[in-house]
Amino acid sequence: MTRRGKAIFLAFWTATLTLLATAIAMAVWVAPIDAERGLIQHIMYLHLATAINMLIGCAIVFAANCAYFWRRDPKWDALGDAGARVVVLLGFIVLCTGMLWAKRVWGHWWEWSPPLTFSLALWLLYVGYVINRALQHTPELRAWRSAAFGIFAFLDVPLVYLSIRLLPGSHLAPVERAPAAANTMLVWLAAVLFLTVALILTRATLTRVQQARQTHAATGPEPIPAPAAAKPRRIIA
Repeated sequence: MTRRGKAIFLAFWTATLTLLATAIAMAVWVAPIDAERGLIQHIMYLHLATAINMLIGCAIVFAANCAYFWRRDPKWDALGDAGARVVVLLGFIVLCTGMLWAKRVWGHWWEWSPPLTFSLALWLLYVGYVINRALQHTPELRAWRSAAFGIFAFLDVPLVYLSIRLLPGSHLAPVERAPAAANTMLVWLAAVLFLTVALILTRATLTRVQQARQTHAATGPEPIPAPAAAKPRRIIA
């Protein structure tokens, strides 16, 4: 990475952490307290922002997988790997925050409604994506199978979205629409989006370094050219 690239990378992470700190501060001191559910409703800022960015991460993985099939370039495999790992992390946060909210509001941790079931299935699919990569030892086979698996896993994304929008059944209640609550939600969306991009780029960069090392180890160091033979000097009598 060049010096300019490192500076941009550092600036992006600084902006991400600043946004996260601002989002937390707004959730604590600016957002109104829900009259019916109390402080537990504030967890919805994190839950909703993370859920939206999880689906964005799934779209990034899908696009990277398609690009790998088209170009066969390892950089797209690295991006797909990074995106899938971040999706697993975001999905874990979505499930945990959702269960905490459900226990407080519904009185139980889980219910097998279509939105929750499809969301759990989506998370398990991307966990399987990461595990599948770990089981493959050949870089080309790992990239090909991961791309195929990632495209298949993305099929659950429309099911998650449509189940929340169209299918009946209880789901997490929306955050209050008061101006302060709406502004807080926007900041949380931006903060988690920056965090998602930062994590994906960081992991993709590390994967690219690993790929370069594996390629170098497989091909071996470049041979050092032999020195040119010295031309014989002509001796003039």
